[in-house]
Amino acid sequence: MNSSFGIPIAWKGHYYGRDGEELQPLNIEEIERIRAQVSQNDWSAQIIQEATIEDLDKNAISRARELFKVKNPKLKDAVDQWDDITFLNKAKVAIKGQITRTAILLLGKPESEHFINPATAKITWILKNKENIEKDYEHFTCPLLLNAQKVFEKIRNLKYRYMPFGSLFPEEVDQYDPYIIREALNNCIAHQDYTLGGKIVVVENEEGSLIFTNAGSFIPGSVEEVVFSDAPEYRYRNKFLTEAMVNLNMIDTIGSGIRKMFFIQKNKYFPLPEYDLSGNKVKLTIIGKVLDTNYAVKLAQIKDLSLEEIYLLDKVAKHKPLTDEEIKILRRKKLIEGRKPNLYISDSVAKVTGEKASYIKQRGFKDKHYKKLILEFIEKYGQASKKEIDDLLLDILPSVLSKKQKENKIRNIIYAMSKRDKSIINKGTNRHPKWILSSSKMENE
Repeated sequence: MNSSFGIPIAWKGHYYGRDGEELQPLNIEEIERIRAQVSQNDWSAQIIQEATIEDLDKNAISRARELFKVKNPKLKDAVDQWDDITFLNKAKVAIKGQITRTAILLLGKPESEHFINPATAKITWILKNKENIEKDYEHFTCPLLLNAQKVFEKIRNLKYRYMPFGSLFPEEVDQYDPYIIREALNNCIAHQDYTLGGKIVVVENEEGSLIFTNAGSFIPGSVEEVVFSDAPEYRYRNKFLTEAMVNLNMIDTIGSGIRKMFFIQKNKYFPLPEYDLSGNKVKLTIIGKVLDTNYAVKLAQIKDLSLEEIYLLDKVAKHKPLTDEEIKILRRKKLIEGRKPNLYISDSVAKVTGEKASYIKQRGFKDKHYKKLILEFIEKYGQASKKEIDDLLLDILPSVLSKKQKENKIRNIIYAMSKRDKSIINKGTNRHPKWILSSSKMENE
């Protein structure tokens, strides 16, 4: 069991906890009681007895005051009357005048990072060229309140010129909306699992993308739950840190900021934010340009499509798995065709988005078409081997099928032609078939 956070470990569908030297299965009440301890073991709220206000950066505290006033305009005059300790208490960065790990992360001097060891307060910015080769990098540490801004300034947010849908005039916009950069970066700071000892990494690719990565699982469980939920997330890894960052106007309430990022990209016809939650980390990719092959951009042009529907269609285009409920949502509006897991955009969507050729490639043709091709081949060359039929059909079968699925489909077509249609017969062996036209087929012709 993970004792530092009190979260029970699941193995093959069952949760276990330590009883002396042995692991024993937990019942429902024990699991919920252990999970309830999470809020009592907030890493970010722990007090550092050896640290004092002298270990905090004066410029960072000054900047924190300015941001607190922005967030709490009614307290503007009062803030100016508070001494530093009072302010830190009011902003919920310190606890009764004592320095917390949150205070070190956000406001600590660079040399104060040792107070949170073995955790680190590091952000690494990396610039890569179009060949994905590293061109430049820089490391940043506490105070993250100030240094997050320095990371922001390192990113070369170039202007992007494009023709928006429905307009005759080109538009010039930032590749990356400043709100998205700050929200993504500050989310990494707020939700990093500092007990893992990792660092936050921001990769800027010259081909037009930003990748933000932080250590730790995605607490809400799924991006869909955050983006499409009307209520903000109620579970926190670093509750104290997160509330402090909200108070200092660094992040929005959990959930609303991520949702806003999706709407910003959607309204620019840019690809939606993409999350990778594998490997006990959160990896967010932001594309800073229009991608013709990205359905999220093209589908934004269709009227009456919700953000949820656009998001799900983007998953279809990227061949990502959909739940049964998500499939029902898309089928209700006739936005997809095919059978799970081989789904593709519907004919009506293809016509609107100009993806008619792609639609045909994904959907494929009726079996009658493939049978006709096989018969025409045999008529012309007298016979057809398994390899020749594979070469004839593999490339034109639906692109959503895997190679094995395509081979199975060809096998089923051949079986139907020989057993049911009786249009061809095998003059070779089962291992090395040689298909020729049946006598009945030749007589009919």
